[in-house]
Amino acid sequence: MTPILGPDSLEVISRDAEQTRRVGMLLGQLLRGGEVICLEGPLGVGKTVLAQGIGAGWGAVSPVLSPSFVLVREHRRAAGPQRLLHVDFYRLQDPQEARNLGLEDWLEDADAVVVVEWPERATAVLPPQRLWVRLEFANGDRRRLLFTAQGDAYLPLLRALRRAVFGG
Repeated sequence: MTPILGPDSLEVISRDAEQTRRVGMLLGQLLRGGEVICLEGPLGVGKTVLAQGIGAGWGAVSPVLSPSFVLVREHRRAAGPQRLLHVDFYRLQDPQEARNLGLEDWLEDADAVVVVEWPERATAVLPPQRLWVRLEFANGDRRRLLFTAQGDAYLPLLRALRRAVFGG
């Protein structure tokens, strides 16, 4: 039995990939810079689809593609210094590899939004305050997206996402 969610969590059931992308777009529209968004879940569950939506909502001018083979892809908006860094820890053998990428510098950049797929492979290098998104398979094409604000700094973002998705 799933426990009742607290104020630091939000559950969304997505019917298909397009709805997952739209939820990502709503989240992306709320990002201002300095945020770390962690996307956890098994292969094929829709982490990259959600990241694509985040990028589109944020205003990335280039399409958000899976960074599996390059580990990091940088995206820009049409104007301004902000950047979205799409990071994939899937191929990491050790958290030190994430440090070697210069990740800590990016995480401290107030103009950068960092979206991490497979964050559980190197949680030691991630800040303790972040938005963690667990994606799970549900029935058929449905997906369960569980957003958790890890740290008080992410509670306003979670509340804004709740309003954007459900209204009110």
